Amino acid sequence: MAKCGSSEVRHHSFSRVMFEKVRAHGGKNSILTCRAVGATGSVNFIDLTVVPSGGDIGVHTHADDNEEIYVVVSGTATMLVDGRRIAVTAGDVIVNRPGGTHGLWNTGAEEVRLVVVEVPLGASGRAGP
Repeated sequence: MAKCGSSEVRHHSFSRVMFEKVRAHGGKNSILTCRAVGATGSVNFIDLTVVPSGGDIGVHTHADDNEEIYVVVSGTATMLVDGRRIAVTAGDVIVNRPGGTHGLWNTGAEEVRLVVVEVPLGASGRAGP
């Protein structure tokens, strides 16, 4: 098992990392997460995240200086994105805008696997260096 955030590891897999159990953004239940990549200039972070059945990522609001992208790898969930509830499933990509508010609830029987990428905004107000 590879330690999360290890600078020598360039290939990350849900099956080969050590997860940390956390309550994300005041969520009611714990999730598992691994910060696969920390701040590099191009990204603020890349997390591999597992939300168990009944688990959640609490509703939270981002600063105006970043965008956060959720890539749903497996499972089904309900997200709140800027006041709108949407159903998400494997293959969906959700872009949480700068200053946006969002949360996620695993409403299915199986765990939800996500890749979460946060990117800084450049001087132009667009994502990227």
